[in-house]
This record gives sequence, structure tokens and C-alpha cells, in this order.
Amino acid sequence: IKMPEDSGKEFTMVTCSAPVNIAVIKYWGKRDEELILPINSSLSVTLHQDQLKTTTTVACSRSFQEDRIWLNGKEEDITQPRLQSCLREIRCLARKRRSDGEADVDTAGLSHKVHICSVNNFPTAAGLASSAAGYACLVYTLSRVMGVEGELSVVSRQGSGSACRSMYGGFVQWIMGQQGDGKDSLSQQVEPETHWPELRVLVLVVSAERKPVGSTSGMQTSVETSILLKHRADSVVPARMKEMIEAVHKRDFTAFAELTMKDSNQFHATCLDTYPPIFYLNDVSRRVINLVHRYNRHYRETKVAYTFDAGPNAVIYTLQQNVEEFVQVVKHFFPPETNGGQFLKGLPVAPTTLSEELKQAIGMEPMVKGICYIISTKAGPGPRVVEDPSEHLLGSDGLPKESA
Repeated sequence: IKMPEDSGKEFTMVTCSAPVNIAVIKYWGKRDEELILPINSSLSVTLHQDQLKTTTTVACSRSFQEDRIWLNGKEEDITQPRLQSCLREIRCLARKRRSDGEADVDTAGLSHKVHICSVNNFPTAAGLASSAAGYACLVYTLSRVMGVEGELSVVSRQGSGSACRSMYGGFVQWIMGQQGDGKDSLSQQVEPETHWPELRVLVLVVSAERKPVGSTSGMQTSVETSILLKHRADSVVPARMKEMIEAVHKRDFTAFAELTMKDSNQFHATCLDTYPPIFYLNDVSRRVINLVHRYNRHYRETKVAYTFDAGPNAVIYTLQQNVEEFVQVVKHFFPPETNGGQFLKGLPVAPTTLSEELKQAIGMEPMVKGICYIISTKAGPGPRVVEDPSEHLLGSDGLPKESA
């Protein structure tokens, strides 16, 4: 959108949204800190933006004095190296397009400064992959403002490794690559979100607090000290990636679920094998793990799977037909506080009753306030442009709109 300003100068503004992704084969450890190159490939499911997304507006004008960024309502430091990498890469690609003589590049905008405003509709830094959605959204929006096409996952990877997987919807693999310059470390869609419509996702938010150890420093310590991590990257993940891609293609829930749980457990084992050890799981997380295994054992089949990133929140994968009962199981064993009208957010789930037999088979003591709320969602599409100008986060002065 081009807006004439009072002074008659031009002003370009684009707003986009991008999704969170949750890895089922985990990425943990870099072989190059600067370029964010991983020691193993990984695979994730992109979650639906109706429930979890980052929205970013980028404005570009010759009247702006400097690049500026606002995250969730407050101005942040734009000189942060990873932000600078993304800005530099996109501007570099745009200049390259201009020198290649492509007519549709907005050449005026290349020398202009940008204002960036970004908001998440979920808690930041609570282990809900906020940096993945954030950097994917930033890179996608900048690319739209500057008329850049091409392999954007390579750019977003330099902001946050897992961000490269948020550049696509559905099921996405991040191929670790071999080259030193990282040009072949990129993401690819394995299947679109429409491929497995029965798959559902429940995010069990254990605590919306910041993590005790950030992913970046945690990973570095693991790479330096964990022997198990090296074994995992070299000898375990390559075969698991093949099996997981196969399970997704075939929509084989049992294979998908068991691999997901084993890989989550092994990732947390490498955290424990790090010296000093890192604990992302807490008592509630471990109870959820127990609950899932007892539930599956009762039915003598794998109906539900858990995975945990670098934080205590559980992400549960299951099929549509099990959602109602499993949500009820969670409510029973982690009873919400009495005023908890909003215990369940996202896609609606009808209440149901549990059999006494099931409750007894699980046989755990209920734990009050263990889980704050559940986000009910499913696989969804990759980044998209928000067409409605009223949804821009920046006003015509290029500053964040006052939120109502």
C-alpha cells in the first residue's frame, strides 16, 4: 500500500502474519553460531494461525531517520545482530534484483529506512516458538516491501534457526545442509496442511514464564559438553528423519506418535547429558508424560503423543476422534481454577464424560493449577499478506497505532 504523506512523499506499508511451528524431530545444536547452521536436520508441524501467530507491519519511507522496531508494544534494540542479519540479507537480495534489471523492484525503497512493528497473540519466550514465528514474519514482510522473491528460509534461518520452518505450512523439514556458507541449509515442505486433516494439536501451557535457560546458550553448552548430542546428530536423527517423512506421507499416526515421543525424550536426555545439566521439563511436564503413557496403555494403542521444546509446555498430537476425551482427561487430572472459563482456547471441543474405568486405569492424583490453559489447534498454512489496511500495526505517521 502506497500512502501519500502530508508532505507528498511516498510511504510503503505491508502487513503479514506467520505461524508457530512445533518440531517432532528436534533441532538442538549449531555447527556455526554466526550463520545458524544446525548439527542435524529437523521436521516440524506448522500450527494454525487462527490460534498462534505473529503479525508484523513494515513501513518504508524516505522521511524515516533510522531503522526502528517495536515488539509487543515496546521499542526494542534494532542493532541486535540477528535482526541486522535479516535486514542486511533482504536489502542485499533487493539490490541484486535491481542490478539484474528487474523492472518491478521498488528501487526508491532500497535506500530508505524501515519501521517494523510486531505482535504475538501468545506469550513470548514461554517455550512457544515465538522467535520462529517472529523472524519468519519479519523476513516475509520485508521481502514483500522490497520486492524480493526466492529462498527466504535461508534468510529467516539467520534470525532464528527454527524460523526457517515457519516459512511453509503443513509438515516441513529443515535440511541441515553441508556447505560452509549455509546456502543449502534450508526448509522444504514435506506435505501441505491439507494432507492430514484429522491431525489435531493441543498445547498444554504449563507456565507462561520465561525459560530458565534460553535456547541459544543451552544449545551451545550442549554442543560443547554432551557426548549423547553428537551421537544423536550423527547416528540417530538421519534414520529418524526418513521414518518421520514416511509416517507423514502415509498418515501413519502410530509411527508418527511414537517417533515424536522418542525424539522429544532423547532431546531432553541430551539436555540432562549437558554439563552442568539443563532442565526444561518440570513436575507438571513429567506428569503429562506419565498421563499420556497410561492413557495409551489403557487402550493398548498409541492414541496420543507428547513433545516438549526447550520449556515445560506439552504439545499433544492426536487424531480428531480422540480430542474430546483427551481434553476431558487433562481437565480431570489437572483441574483448572474455578473461575477458569477460558481454560480451553482455540478450536471448540465439546465436553464429554470419562468412564470410571479410564480414570482408574490412569490412576493419578489430580494436580490443581498444574496447567494454566489449553490451546486447541491443528496444522495450518505458511506466512500470508494481511490485505485489510485497517489491520496495519503502524499509523500513517509510521509509528505504532495506540492499541485500543
